[in-house]
Amino acid sequence: MKIGDENEPDLSARTFLNDVLIGLSHQSKYLPAKWFYDHTGAKLFEKICDVPEYYLTRTEREILETAAPDIARELGSSAVLIEYGSGAMTKVRLVLDAIDKPYAFVAVDIVSGQLEQAAADLEAAYPELRVQTIATDFTNDFSLPDWLHSAGRCCVFFPGSTIGNFEPGEIKEFLQRLHRTVDENGALLIGVDLKKDRKRLEAAYNDSLGLTALFNKNILRRINHELDGDICINSFQHLAWYNSSKGRVEMHLRSCLDQNLNIAGQEFHFRAGETIHTENCYKFTVPEFQSIATDSGFRPVQVWTDKDNLFSIHLFDAN
Repeated sequence: MKIGDENEPDLSARTFLNDVLIGLSHQSKYLPAKWFYDHTGAKLFEKICDVPEYYLTRTEREILETAAPDIARELGSSAVLIEYGSGAMTKVRLVLDAIDKPYAFVAVDIVSGQLEQAAADLEAAYPELRVQTIATDFTNDFSLPDWLHSAGRCCVFFPGSTIGNFEPGEIKEFLQRLHRTVDENGALLIGVDLKKDRKRLEAAYNDSLGLTALFNKNILRRINHELDGDICINSFQHLAWYNSSKGRVEMHLRSCLDQNLNIAGQEFHFRAGETIHTENCYKFTVPEFQSIATDSGFRPVQVWTDKDNLFSIHLFDAN
């Protein structure tokens, strides 16, 4: 069952254009990272998850495999899972397999085509599970099905350390929205990347196959394809580094030369060396993130990490 449509206002070309024009008109040019994810971007990200340097996905799966029985006991029978940024829906299967008679799964993602295909695959694998999709940008408000709270506990599943893409001032607001979604009897299961040495962090965002560079530049390809841009994509270089003072990996696209770009009839000038800031990936310690979640209304229940303390999965109660 599907809610939403790929032509909703928050997914429209008008919104994309508005975000691009505002971001590139800013004194420090930027583009919202959510626009990485069309069909091509989603497929590139799936490939990134398999490269040796990108420890996040591999490590999170290993933790989930170990933690799933404990998670299932905490959630109880007939639980409802709502996954934000559901993508290929592979990690959630580890949780669904452990839960006693899961009642329903709601998948929320911005890429409509991938969402529907992944949901069809999940329905085939779990024929008794009620599966519903919502094609939307989950950073904005959206409606959830009325029957959501009619079964067992409602749990938001937010893997992948996507929470690290929010700015610090936005994280608390977003977590408070999740708290309202699951209500006081609900739960939050969330993946959070941990602070670690610079070498490991920077390697994860500068993989040797160049897939992250292609992923970063995909936003330029989308501008050309969807917004009548004339960008020479090879005139921009992918950059990613760890900003230790802010606790985040930053991704940028750096102009290799002085150039003018035209997008939807508007011209933008770039100096050689000037960058477009495309993404932040904040990293946390376990106490740092638990403090933020507690301030947002959640109560820590349990946290799991890998043996090398690269990544963490947190379970919170909403009461």
